[in-house]
Amino acid sequence: MKTRNQLLSVLFLIPLFMFTACAQTTKKEGNTKKTITMKNTIKKPGNPYYSNTDTTKLNVSDAEWKKVLPEDVYEVTRNADTERPFTGKYWNTDDKGTYYCAACGNKLFRSGAKFSSNCGWPSFFEQDNKNSVVYKTDNSLGMERIEALCGRCDGHLGHLFDDGPEPTKKRYCMNSIALDFIPDNK
Repeated sequence: MKTRNQLLSVLFLIPLFMFTACAQTTKKEGNTKKTITMKNTIKKPGNPYYSNTDTTKLNVSDAEWKKVLPEDVYEVTRNADTERPFTGKYWNTDDKGTYYCAACGNKLFRSGAKFSSNCGWPSFFEQDNKNSVVYKTDNSLGMERIEALCGRCDGHLGHLFDDGPEPTKKRYCMNSIALDFIPDNK
């Protein structure tokens, strides 16, 4: 009888522990800079400029960005580096949610504007709003392209091409490392 009661107690406690564990805050770590996702927002304790709601234009020195960003995010967003195709975490996902700038948290794209371009980088046909992404001419690598930058922090996101689907015929070809994602079901 005692063994049966102990077994029932254990069977009762297992779901309780599982429920408690699933309700805890998720922490993502990369390059020792922590990212915490909670209630449709992301907090980056080491980055005082990061906000999923503030749209105030930022004027932050390159030296300061180097202090607060993980090295890989810094290289792409501040030095216009490009991740290798087919290696980023968002190039082939179809999860529903919102994409934000990994440097400052600015809202950039909704998943409904994402499409499969088979280029190896996440591609979108439309930005979230007219101020979320800004552009400048990029004449690097011996070709003329349009560079896509975060409208809040001027961080390099990728490039804009005129070979996308309807209704815009645009392809925002973005670096996954320059993006954060919050799923709709969070």
